Amino acid sequence: MMNKGKVYIVGAGPGDPKLITVYGRECIEKADVIIYDRLVSAQLLTYAKEGAMLLYCGKEPRKHGNIQQQIHQWLVEHALQGKTVVRLKGGDPFMFGRGGEEAEHLRAYGIPYEIVPGVTAGVAAPAYAGIPVTHRNYAGGVTFIAGHLSGERDRIRWDALSEAANTIVFYMGMANIAYICEQLQRHGKDGETPVAVIEWATTTEQRTVVGTLQTIVDIVHDKQFSSPAIIVVGDVVRLHDQLKWVEEKW
Repeated sequence: MMNKGKVYIVGAGPGDPKLITVYGRECIEKADVIIYDRLVSAQLLTYAKEGAMLLYCGKEPRKHGNIQQQIHQWLVEHALQGKTVVRLKGGDPFMFGRGGEEAEHLRAYGIPYEIVPGVTAGVAAPAYAGIPVTHRNYAGGVTFIAGHLSGERDRIRWDALSEAANTIVFYMGMANIAYICEQLQRHGKDGETPVAVIEWATTTEQRTVVGTLQTIVDIVHDKQFSSPAIIVVGDVVRLHDQLKWVEEKW
């Protein structure tokens, strides 16, 4: 009977291919099969060895369909053939990346795997915009929220978020940015609270706009911002003008 292969669930980082970890790149270089996401830099795929199979499994916003089931099938199918498989995911696989679900699926089939952490966009995007998510003078903590929930599917504790002085970072929230700003203000957050939106963070296409809970929706509409983007809410956003650096680099 053929030995089982192994799966490496690898975080590719937030966009800039240089931000992948050394171990993450090593996994790519030895993989027989690479299953990669929409937001993974194409440059990372050039590290694949000759003959490696590249399988695209990109999910468009609100168009996930049955892609996750296909991913699970590919992971098991190729690992059971004795291959080394890399599941290459944008950011960090355990930060809103469904890496936990994929690891559970592999465990159910007795397939060995490793988790290779990556740089998550919720920290990297603000950093590339000159916004520290924590700062002694502005915020002693940070909360990360998946921003694609709204209405009846909303399980966010808006009252707790609004009362805390911590920075709030929303992933996948562009489609719901008006709802996010409305809920925070409805539950007591000052409408003058600074907000930054960072689009295509860490890439040469990065753009950043700054406003408040009252104004940011109109600003992103006027500037035609879209996903992928990170939304940062809190006083740390005030440091953007002082600490922004990536615009000068590019």
